[in-house]
Amino acid sequence: MPRTAVVTGASSGIGEATAHELADEGLDIALAARREERLESIAGDLEEEYGVDAVAVPTDVRDEAAVDALIEATVERFGGLDVLVNNAGLARGGEVAEMETEQYRTMTETNEEGVFFATRAALPHLVESEGHLVFVGSFAGQYPRPFNPVYAATKWWVRGFAHSVGAQVGDQGVAVSVVNPSEVRTEFGGAEGASFAERFERGSVTEPIEIAEAIRFAATRERSGVSEIDLYRRDKFADTMN
Repeated sequence: MPRTAVVTGASSGIGEATAHELADEGLDIALAARREERLESIAGDLEEEYGVDAVAVPTDVRDEAAVDALIEATVERFGGLDVLVNNAGLARGGEVAEMETEQYRTMTETNEEGVFFATRAALPHLVESEGHLVFVGSFAGQYPRPFNPVYAATKWWVRGFAHSVGAQVGDQGVAVSVVNPSEVRTEFGGAEGASFAERFERGSVTEPIEIAEAIRFAATRERSGVSEIDLYRRDKFADTMN
């Protein structure tokens, strides 16, 4: 079974819930995000609740050197790496004609470059451990999304990158999985308006723990790899443009 995991975007929502699920499985956890105080608090909770070793590694995934340092620090502390969960991501703006270049670049740098940097740094260690590489995709990476085409495009990129990496390293024993949520009740989207947690009532859309449970399932297969898991609210296909 895997023993050590890195979770990006770990300071809240899906990332925080995933850290709890993997710690419950007995994995030591490196928590990566920008909010150091929040990460330290979560690390303490994991150690107290599950008896694992957890470390907070403040990281902006857009910073190549910071991501390299995250993986190096994890391997140095725990002696290896078994699971990388590429969860960090964000959405900015919406209408293409009105989107500022900075909003576009922030999304692509976070959702694409950050995923690339982490994957590149982790792969040699995951090959050594025959580990698991898990990407958090999106419904938006599978179907046209008229209200934020750039965000959707980044998630199409994530999904295509993930499966192509899987084709490249599968014969080296690395399992590559994509977990695709639709709306999840988290802080996501709150930078420019109401967050999903504020917009949706409990029970109306997916909760972070549901996505975390799917990630746990994918990241703990011993002899097989989970290619893709979709978790959508039950009425999602009533209108795929909602």
